[in-house]
Amino acid sequence: MDERVFKIKIGCPVPDWDAKHRLPMTGCIGPESKDSATIYRINSIFMDVSDQPHMMRQWLAGGTFTAGLFATVFLIFFLYVVCHSWEAHWGFALSSASFEFFAAAIGFGYVCVKYGRDEIFSLTRRPIRFHRAAKKIFAIRRRRFASAQVLGDITVEVPWNAEAVFCVHRGKHNSDHADSYHIRYYQVDSAGIVLGGFAIGREWDGLDGMNDLLCQWNYWCWFMNQGPAELPKPLLFLTERETFFESFLYCMYEVGFGLSAGLRIAFMPFFLWLTFLRVSSLATCRGPIWPPAIRDICQVASEDSYRQPCGDTPVGWAATSQAHKAQTYPCDPRRKTPGWHGETDSFKIAELWRGEVAPGNGRGAS
Repeated sequence: MDERVFKIKIGCPVPDWDAKHRLPMTGCIGPESKDSATIYRINSIFMDVSDQPHMMRQWLAGGTFTAGLFATVFLIFFLYVVCHSWEAHWGFALSSASFEFFAAAIGFGYVCVKYGRDEIFSLTRRPIRFHRAAKKIFAIRRRRFASAQVLGDITVEVPWNAEAVFCVHRGKHNSDHADSYHIRYYQVDSAGIVLGGFAIGREWDGLDGMNDLLCQWNYWCWFMNQGPAELPKPLLFLTERETFFESFLYCMYEVGFGLSAGLRIAFMPFFLWLTFLRVSSLATCRGPIWPPAIRDICQVASEDSYRQPCGDTPVGWAATSQAHKAQTYPCDPRRKTPGWHGETDSFKIAELWRGEVAPGNGRGAS
């Protein structure tokens, strides 16, 4: 359910299910707080979080490369027919074939450009910065080219207050994504019409996923409202510069975290193919550049005691897995949510949030 493919419907109201699952800015929606592999870095001032498509970008890369390949093939067929039949009598069949080849090339080319603009020759990551000092969220959305060094990449600014509309988004009903969820921000006008938005973190599936999603929201709100003190460690720190092996682990874990060793071996060729697609996409991209105004308010002191990752803190899937084995980094760090006085069984709360109306949302107008 890549947020770049299933785009937010601008010009329409917030979807009804999403509006009935609006997230409170207090973060008090469950008894536990934890991260689920969404964080690049954290310190006293800000926290960098991944956007929702980051973990699954190999799928869009595959679609983009496939569309580009088919566009090229059909264009070659079209040129071949035109060049070798220029002096021949053009009958209906020949004219139809040439038109179909040309239309197919244009169609696949359009798909390649439409969905590839955020995947090829774009950004290796699109971080979302939770800035607790400014009480704002800054989200890099798209790459700038010639003017990037001066202006930075295209960035959206979101105030951290009760007016901001954050919701749980569910996949399309009666589809493979019907039990998949992610967290969305909606920018709306005074009439509640969507002007823009983006998805944060990652995708969560099923009851376990909804439970982790609620814990994740509590975690981000804890940072923004109380600060990093006593905040549990992230599940891991995502690497900002992927190696081939890190890309491979992204592809394997995105298919399934709990796959057995036998299934991992059986699906190895498929994982390697996905890794090739992901690495090929990343090779055409560069790292994000923050606008100067944002960089200026994000200066972190070297002695900041909450600055992570640093020192021997593991970064990435591989290093963190080794740290788990050596017992130098916690496997599932989590803590009780500050100020929570409700139901202590987080899965009962998660089941309620999977219903048609989430707790505390009433009829859900945004």
